[in-house]
Amino acid sequence: MNLRKPIEALGQRAIDGIEGLGEMGILTARSLGLSVVPPFRPRQFLLAMEDVGVGSLFIVMLTGVFAGAVFSLQSVAAFRMFAAESLVGTTVALTLSRELGPVLTGLMVAGRSGSAMATTLGTMRVTEQVDAMEVMAVDPVHYLVTPRVVATVLMMPLLNTLFVFVGMVGAFAVAVGMMKVDPGMFINNIKVIVNPMDLVKGCIKAAVFGLAIAGIGCHKGFYASGGARGVGEATTSAVVLSSVAILVLNYFLTTIMFT
Repeated sequence: MNLRKPIEALGQRAIDGIEGLGEMGILTARSLGLSVVPPFRPRQFLLAMEDVGVGSLFIVMLTGVFAGAVFSLQSVAAFRMFAAESLVGTTVALTLSRELGPVLTGLMVAGRSGSAMATTLGTMRVTEQVDAMEVMAVDPVHYLVTPRVVATVLMMPLLNTLFVFVGMVGAFAVAVGMMKVDPGMFINNIKVIVNPMDLVKGCIKAAVFGLAIAGIGCHKGFYASGGARGVGEATTSAVVLSSVAILVLNYFLTTIMFT
């Protein structure tokens, strides 16, 4: 059996992956560097903030409410076996602020805004609009990528904070309204045990996830090729890679921040 071709294919995939990772890192770093270089384009920046923040608002809030509600439901059922319902509020608050908030917010934004970035830039690339900008002496990275990267990094912590808030509202409604947990114990234990730094660290996670989402989405779109099919493949790849990156980064960030 000839193993040469499968090994060569595997090696080529590894090389392509490393090359793509390097290109993405260079593009993201360059876009961040250009954020402090004139000309500044506040309109493009505000449009990017609207797309990421306002555009993802509904899906983030909806996900937050039901994530908090279902986690509260399961927590009450589990803690009730040990007569420890007073810990439900603390458990839900810590989980939402440290883990579920940043991760689920990141996944929602990756599916909604990350895919939009890849589609928009990919379409501009295959229709030669990016090349036209270069001909007119306009840096396409500065004009197209930088506003999206900066806007995503800034909006993700805000979306994460909103996710945690509505998640706690959903958790309180289920625990107190449906499962008859004492509201005083629910709220008081949160005040005593949950540290504001838990939310701050969760927002730092969200900002890092935002950088990954925008970097991957813009990279896939900016270097798309092959017409409409290539744009579709770039969009799919951007969403998948962003989701995987969020889960991988979450493990390392949790190890650094909470252990």
